[in-house]
Amino acid sequence: MLNPFPHLTPERHAMQGAAFPPMAPETGEARALTELIREHRLSAVFQPILDCRAHSTMGFEGLIRGPEGHPLHMPDALFGAARRHHLGLELEHACRETVLQAFAELRLPGKLFINASPACLLDPRFKNGETLAFLRRLGLPPSRVVIELTENQQITDFPEIQATLAHFRSLGYQIAIDDLGEGFSNLRMWSEIRPEYVKIDRHFITGIGQDDLKFQFVKAMQDLAETCTAHIIAEGIESAADLQTVRDLGIACGQGYFIARPVPAPATCPRQEVLDVLCSRRVAVFPQAMATSSITTARTLLHYIEPIDPRADNDLVFERFESETQLEVLPVVQEGMPVGLINRHTLIDRFARPFRRELYGKKPCSMFMDPAPLIVDENATVQELGLILSRAARHYLFDGFIVTSAGRYMGVGSGHDLMALITEMQISAARYANPLTQLPGNVPINEHIDRLLKAGVRFAACYADLDNFKPFNDVYGYRRGDDVIQLLGQILVEVADSRLDFVGHIGGDDFLILFQSNDWEVRCARALKLFDERVLPIFTAEDLQRGGLVGENRRGEEVLHPLPALSIGALLADSNQYESHHEIATAAADAKKQAKKQRGSSLFIERRRSHFLALAGLDVPPSPLSCPA
Repeated sequence: MLNPFPHLTPERHAMQGAAFPPMAPETGEARALTELIREHRLSAVFQPILDCRAHSTMGFEGLIRGPEGHPLHMPDALFGAARRHHLGLELEHACRETVLQAFAELRLPGKLFINASPACLLDPRFKNGETLAFLRRLGLPPSRVVIELTENQQITDFPEIQATLAHFRSLGYQIAIDDLGEGFSNLRMWSEIRPEYVKIDRHFITGIGQDDLKFQFVKAMQDLAETCTAHIIAEGIESAADLQTVRDLGIACGQGYFIARPVPAPATCPRQEVLDVLCSRRVAVFPQAMATSSITTARTLLHYIEPIDPRADNDLVFERFESETQLEVLPVVQEGMPVGLINRHTLIDRFARPFRRELYGKKPCSMFMDPAPLIVDENATVQELGLILSRAARHYLFDGFIVTSAGRYMGVGSGHDLMALITEMQISAARYANPLTQLPGNVPINEHIDRLLKAGVRFAACYADLDNFKPFNDVYGYRRGDDVIQLLGQILVEVADSRLDFVGHIGGDDFLILFQSNDWEVRCARALKLFDERVLPIFTAEDLQRGGLVGENRRGEEVLHPLPALSIGALLADSNQYESHHEIATAAADAKKQAKKQRGSSLFIERRRSHFLALAGLDVPPSPLSCPA
C-alpha cells in the first residue's frame, strides 16, 4: 500500500518491525522517554463521555500520563519529546496497550475512545493484527473500541486513508475525528472519512450559551451530523449552562470537566449535578445574533483589485480596462497608499475624442484620476458607509470607495454592493432582530415558544405594551418615542434572568417576555416600577405638573392625555393547553388588552383556565384579575 503521509518517512518516525528499526536515542530526554516506554511506566486515565439523551455514560476517552513528578508526566511533554526524537509510533503503541489493558482491568462499560495519529494507522502492530490479538486476550471485542483520529499530521492521500480505515472497520472498530474546527482540514476529513463520531473542539463549546458565533457554528455542525448520521461529541463542557445548551441543541454526547475530569478509576454513572441539568424541564435561552448592521464593516464589502502606480501611462490603464471587462474602477496606489481612482467610463469617454489617445496615451494616469476618492477604514460600519455615500456627490455612488487598513490600500467596495447589503440586512433585521432595540424579533420569538411547548415546559408569556404612546409621539416626536421604546427594552432585559427568560421585541412598543423564572410576577412588578421611575426625566416639568399631555383627539379637539404607562398581560402556559406559538400570541395579546383597561402601569394575569393552575407549579399567589403596580 502507498503511504498516504509521504512526508512521514519510516526513518523519521521509527516505524517498528524488521523493516523499520528504532533509532538509537542520543539525548537525555530521548533516553528518559525510551525508558518509560520499555519499562511500562506509563499509566492511563479515563474521562467519561456522556450520552445526553440516555442520561448515562456511553464510553470513556483513554488518555495517557507519565510518572507523577516526572518531566514527561503530562501528555504534551510526552508527545513533544516523541516528535523531537522520532519515537512517535513507539510511544503510540505503548499508550495503546496501556489504555486497553487498564480499561479491561477496570471493567469499564461502554465504548473506549483511543487516540491515534494518521501515521499510526500504518503501524504493522496495529494494522496487521497484533493489537487485535491483544484485545482478544483482554476479552474486549473491537466493536467497543473507537479509533479517535487526531489531526496533528496532514493527510495528503485520502483514497489511501479511506482504504486503511475500511480495513479497521472490517475488523469491527469505529472511527471518530477529533477537534472539529481546529487543525489542517478536518471538515474535509469529515466528508472523506465519514466517521461514526465527530468531536467538536472545546473552543466552540466552552461558553456556548453566551456566544452567538460559537452557537451558530455548533448548530451548523449538528445539522450536518444529522444529515450524515454521525454522532456529535461536544468537548469542553465546563458549566451547567454549556451542558444545557448542548442538550437543547440535540447534540448526542458531551465531554468536559463539568461532567467529569480524567482520573485513573472513573465513576461509571453521571454525578447528580449533571443528571439535574439533563433532567431539567427548563429550556436554554439560545444566544441571539445581533443585527448584522451592528457588526458588518467595510471589510465585508471589499474586493481586491490590483492597483496601478500613478506614474503608469494612460495606455496601460486603457489596456487594463480592455482586457478586464468586469473592471469598473482602477485604484491608483503609491507605496501602498491610495492616491486616486480611475473610472472606466470616464477614461474611455476621454479617449473616444479625436486625437486624445495620441496626445495623452503616454502621459501618467494621475492626470485622469479622481484625486479625492472616498477612502474608508476597514472597520467603518455599514451605517457609517451609507451615511457617507448619502452625503457625498452622486458620482461616488457609482465609483464606490477605497478600503484601507491603517491608511494602506486593501481593496475597493462598490455602492451597488453596499445598497444590496443594507437592503438584505433590513429584511433580516425585521425577521430576526429588531433594529431599534437589537432584541430578537418575531422569528426567534416564535421558535422559542415552540421549543418551550415541545419540551412541555411551564412558562409565563407576558405581553408588554405602552399605553397612551401615540399621543406621546405626536407631542414629543418619534425620536423621543424611540427613546421610550429603547428604555422599555432595557428594563425588560434587566428584570429578566438571561439564563432562563427570553425577551423579544414584536415591533413598535410591543414586547413579549417568556419567563421560566418562578418569581416571574415579582419581576413583572419590578418592570412596572422601574418604567414609572425612569420615564419621568423624558417629560417636561409642565406635563409632569398637570399629569398629562395636551394634544388633539380624533376630532381635532384639544384634550389632556394621560402620561404613557406600561401594561403587561400575563398568561400561564404549557403544552397541555396550547399547541403552537400562534395560540400563545393570541391569548397573551388578549391578556394585554385586559391590562390596558387599568389606569396607570398595571399587570393583568389571565386566570380563567383555573384547572391549569393546579398543574402549573409556578409562584402565583391568589390575587384579583388586575394587579395595578
